[in-house]
Amino acid sequence: MQSATGAAVATVTSAWSIAAAMRTIRTHRDWLWPCALLTLVAGPAWAAEGGGKGASDAVFIAEIVVLMLVGRLLGEAMSRLGQPSVMGQLIAGLLLGPSFFGLLLPDVQHALFPKNPEQKAMIDGISQFGILLLLLLAGMETDLKLVRQTGRASLFASLMGIVIPFICGVALGEALPDSMLPDPGKRLITSLFLGTALSIASVKIVAMVVREMNFMRRIVGQVILASAIIDDSIGWIIVSIIFSLALHGSVEPMSFAQSIIGTIAFMIASLTVGRRAVFFTIRWVNDHLVSEFAVVTAILCIMGIMALITHLIGVHTVLGAFVAGILVGESPILTRHIDEQLRGLITAFFAPVFFGIAGLTAHLTILADPKIALFTVGLVLVASVGKFAGAFIGAELGGLTRREGLALACGMNARGSTEVIIATVGLSMGALTQDLFTMIVAMAVITTTAMPPTLRWALSRIPMRKEEKQRLEREELEQRGFVPNLERLLIAVDDSPNGKFASRVAGVLAGTHGMPTTVLHIANPSKIESTMPEEPERRPRPPRPRTSPSRRRSTASRTTARTTKRKTKRKTIRKHKKRKKRRKAPARPCSKRRPRSRANRKRKRKSTIRSK
Repeated sequence: MQSATGAAVATVTSAWSIAAAMRTIRTHRDWLWPCALLTLVAGPAWAAEGGGKGASDAVFIAEIVVLMLVGRLLGEAMSRLGQPSVMGQLIAGLLLGPSFFGLLLPDVQHALFPKNPEQKAMIDGISQFGILLLLLLAGMETDLKLVRQTGRASLFASLMGIVIPFICGVALGEALPDSMLPDPGKRLITSLFLGTALSIASVKIVAMVVREMNFMRRIVGQVILASAIIDDSIGWIIVSIIFSLALHGSVEPMSFAQSIIGTIAFMIASLTVGRRAVFFTIRWVNDHLVSEFAVVTAILCIMGIMALITHLIGVHTVLGAFVAGILVGESPILTRHIDEQLRGLITAFFAPVFFGIAGLTAHLTILADPKIALFTVGLVLVASVGKFAGAFIGAELGGLTRREGLALACGMNARGSTEVIIATVGLSMGALTQDLFTMIVAMAVITTTAMPPTLRWALSRIPMRKEEKQRLEREELEQRGFVPNLERLLIAVDDSPNGKFASRVAGVLAGTHGMPTTVLHIANPSKIESTMPEEPERRPRPPRPRTSPSRRRSTASRTTARTTKRKTKRKTIRKHKKRKKRRKAPARPCSKRRPRSRANRKRKRKSTIRSK
């Protein structure tokens, strides 16, 4: 009975996503159904081949292919519905897991995703490395300059949006029964982790909606993005500290102080010395190595080294990957081409696998239990109300209007991929149980799906001020120029005054726009001039023959005749125009005249005769 109820709950939960994906499936049905049938039929054969022998390469490849294929199709369907594609990849994992596919075809599901530790360790390795790459990408999308520009508004909104949900999450963790905790003796660690999960926001999904509504350069859009960036940064610092506390097993003053001091020292060293080291490494690799994708390899190595450093100081590796992404994103050598290469690798391969594995881990069948379902509804309400209230109060303190505060509160209420990553980290470190993990994933899906339409509605109600409109027009005009489209300057100068002036102009351009500049100093300009090809000699033109005096007089008489003809022609044209105007002019309305009497006629005749 319970399994039947769980099947009904899972079917209702995922029915809307299946309906959303039907258009995409119908469009590609000519090649989709053969691939799906081949995967389903070959799955048991691959599992039988590797069964009892440990890990199987064929099953591993089948798992990756299925996760990428189904995740891409559902992500495409969600994108066409105006939702983030990440949610489609997460829902793909939910559908392929025990919540839906395992209830319909349990043998095929167990064959395709076996439970033996050797086979599970292979796909989990890809998933764990995918977490680091996703945080690297999140750090690259973090713009600290935007935080400095928005200033007070984003700082107040972010702090209040973190404090209030964090307190609500800790209170909820303290109210949970012992049966839902991994270890009742470590209740405080679970409560702190729940508070962090409720207080974080997703920068990627917020940026997607703000960019879609053309609010990227408006003040409200920048405040929303900056607040989400601060939320993410503080959230990952808190997660790393909680991980350090979980390793020690209890909240001790010495271990807590050690975690905070180590995290602060790492952040200071990364943002000062580490920034210069990262810039120098990427520039040196870009200038000296000629092999393909050398810069991408350097970025991945930087991420791995910083993740290992955070592991050595006793905090989680996610902090190192996130900070590495921030430093790489600020590097002036990072061109758009390199960014697209790295982003394509992460989005096409690692993101569908990670979110699919997260969906496979969640068991929606537990929502058949009324107690767990009630706690899930309470978790969603506490997360939504706490985040909304905190962000709205912060917007009021930051000086925003009511409508702008409403848009800010709606935008900060999306958890998205960040929440799933945090839940996965908490499950791996033992701070969450399987039931709590499923509840947090369900909360992430519900809040992230509800955020885009509410944020679009709130942004559409915000009018544009006159000063802001003028600023946007000025910035748009500047973007059309030549200088903003430059990525790097190359200038060749010598010791002459012109060379010094050119170097100063290049310094002004590079300094204001943050462009890397390569200066080529020419010590002896004469050598370059000697190697230049000589220009062909130009033959002088023969002088024009002078005209005689008689010819000059005839020319002058011709010019006077032409001018007189032009004047007469203009006069005749003016006369014709005046006549046309008189003809076209409407007759003046006048009253009907009465017939004159004989006496009046005689008087008229006499007056005409006198005048003659």
